[in-house]
Parts: sequence; structure tokens; C-alpha cells
Amino acid sequence: MPKAYVFTRYGGPETEALVDVDRPSPGPGQLLVAVRAAGVNPVDWKLRTGFRRPGESGDRVFPAVFGNEVSGIVEATGEGVSGFAAGDEVFGNTVAGGYAEYALLPVEVTAHKPAGLSFADAATLPVAAATAYDGVHQLGLPAGATLLITGAGGGVGAAAVQIARALGVRVVGVASEGKKEFVRSLGAVHVSSGPGLTHRVRSAAPDGVDGVYDLVGGEVLAEAAGLLTDRSKLITAGAPERTVADLGGARVARARTAAVLEAVAELVIKGDLNPHVTGTFPLERAGEALRAVEGGHARGKIVIEVVR
Repeated sequence: MPKAYVFTRYGGPETEALVDVDRPSPGPGQLLVAVRAAGVNPVDWKLRTGFRRPGESGDRVFPAVFGNEVSGIVEATGEGVSGFAAGDEVFGNTVAGGYAEYALLPVEVTAHKPAGLSFADAATLPVAAATAYDGVHQLGLPAGATLLITGAGGGVGAAAVQIARALGVRVVGVASEGKKEFVRSLGAVHVSSGPGLTHRVRSAAPDGVDGVYDLVGGEVLAEAAGLLTDRSKLITAGAPERTVADLGGARVARARTAAVLEAVAELVIKGDLNPHVTGTFPLERAGEALRAVEGGHARGKIVIEVVR
């Protein structure tokens, strides 16, 4: 039977297990994909703790498979699917988990993988890079403007820095001192996180910042908001809607379309976006991959590879 990495109830790492599962069957509008790689994201372990995404409701069915983004090869197509066939190399968001040998993908959030894009890199794009893309384009800053990105050393942050830089936007990236060189290598001016953030940002950007893309939330979000004169240019993927609305900003509006996936893939092919896969683990070591992200110190992206 196929393998999948799951959590059997809400809680900590003790709820995780590699188990045998039935091979899924694609429903209408779905693709069955033989997974080659799965991206690892902070939301994966947060869901294990009982976290719910904005707008999510209903009871979770256990065991629940980890993961929200994969790349792989189409095995079968469901009713009503057009534009995809068995054997196609694809990447996209999952219906119900991706740390597995097989996953279901909704056709509307699945794209063909370009030949020049590796499976590992493709698996990092549907969540982090697409979120970064949506947020940067939501802000709509012109070339020459200055964007402050908090959490610039993580998966979404690193992608957002590069996407903004490709549009000619100057970026000030907030990250830990340990990620200083990494953030600088992306093309951003690094500012250390921690007390005194406002002073350090103003020193790095004496003419002020024109937009804020927050990936941290909490006090960091509130402090960053104080650097803006136009709060409509404040967005977050790190705080609840109500919190950022009280500050005059908004959540990142996710497009969740194949067109966005195609756009970020093209940025990788052009050399404007490097997914920075900094660690890969086989499915049998999925727990280690998750710990690398859950610890909060991973730079770039962690990927689980399914060896066949």
C-alpha cells in the first residue's frame, strides 16, 4: 500500500506517523498525482496543533495527511478534467495532504511543470512563492519604492524579496542576525529583528517605507505599521484579519489560480526567483523535515522527496 505521513490527532510531534493508506481516486475536477516532491511549510505543523485557516470550518478527519503543495506526475484524471493527461509533469496545491506517495490536486490550482524546473523547486511554489507573488502584486508598489518585509528569511519572505526586486522595488528585510547574509544575498537591505526595530528601519530607509509585507504578526506587525503614512499599503500573512484591520491594513488576498503558479514558475525559469531549497528529506524522514521548519530557523525552503 502507498505510504503517507500523517497526524492522528491534534497535538505535538508525538501525534505523527508514517502509515499505509489507500491509493486515492480522483473525483470530478481532480488529478491523481504520483508525488515526486512536497514542500514543507509552517502551516503544516500549525494545522497539527488545531490551527484553522481563515474561513476554514468543519471537523478534520484523522489520520490527516500533512502538506499543501506537491509536484509529480499525473496518474489519472477525474471527470470533467481537460488540459491534463496521464504522464504530465505538474505542480500545485493539494486537496488533502501531500507528504505521500500519491496526492489529489484540484485542476484549478494545478499547472504544468516547465521542463527547466526541477520537481524539488516546483514543489516549493504553490504555497510560499504564490503567497509572496499575490502579496507583492496586491501592494502594487512602483519601481523605486521601498518595501519593508518582516520575516524576510523564511520561505514566503525570501520569495517576496526576490519578486519585489524583479519589479524594481527596493526592499528592507527584517530577519534574525543569523539570516543576515542570506537576506542580503536576496538583494534586500537587512535589518535585525528584536527591540529597537523602528529605529533600525528608519536608519536603513531614511526616506521612509512605502509598503509593509508582514509575515510575523504580533508586536512586529504593530511596530511596522507605525512606519507607514498610508496604512492601505500594510498587508500581512502572519496575523488574523481582525488584527491587521484594526491597524488599517489587510490580509494577503490569495488568488489561488493556475495562472499565478505559471507566473512564479516563469520567474524561476528566467532566473528572477530562486526557491532556495536548503534541505531535502526522503518521505521516511518527513518528521525531521517538519522539525526543521517548526523550529523556526530554516532558511529558504525544506522539501520532502519521494524516491521511486
